Amino acid sequence: LFLIRHAKSSWNDPALPDKDRPLNARGQRAAPKMGKRLAERDVRPDLIVSSPAMRALTTAEIIAKKLDYKLKDIVLDDRLYGGNADNLLDVIHELGDKLDRVMLFGHNPALTELAHRLSSEIAHLPTCAVAQFAFDAKSWSYIGKVEPAKVALDYPKKS
Repeated sequence: LFLIRHAKSSWNDPALPDKDRPLNARGQRAAPKMGKRLAERDVRPDLIVSSPAMRALTTAEIIAKKLDYKLKDIVLDDRLYGGNADNLLDVIHELGDKLDRVMLFGHNPALTELAHRLSSEIAHLPTCAVAQFAFDAKSWSYIGKVEPAKVALDYPKKS
């Protein structure tokens, strides 16, 4: 399971609805950087689910391209926008058990809240952070009820 917070977004246009805010220049640099790091580790998602907010979807699309994941296969789920950790767990629990690697692209505070719930090692997800969890579980329905076997956190400013 990969929990990925959207890259840095722009606040330049205060009249723009929150859902429509784009990435700023830093976000446009950070997302491909994180996608490249994932590609170098040969990460291949079976499914990418994104918040419909422009900043999250743009981050998902940039990273998907680096991982040779078809943009048309990105699934949008409103529960990843403005939801909480329980909403995210609902999305995870509904995943088909044929999927091994799933990426969720969304927002704080829900992503940090869920990451911390899954592992106390993670206290905060900066913008464009990638929290990776590996579980010894046969079903996505166990996530949140079993400890992860492996936890990793990466973010643009981490060297």
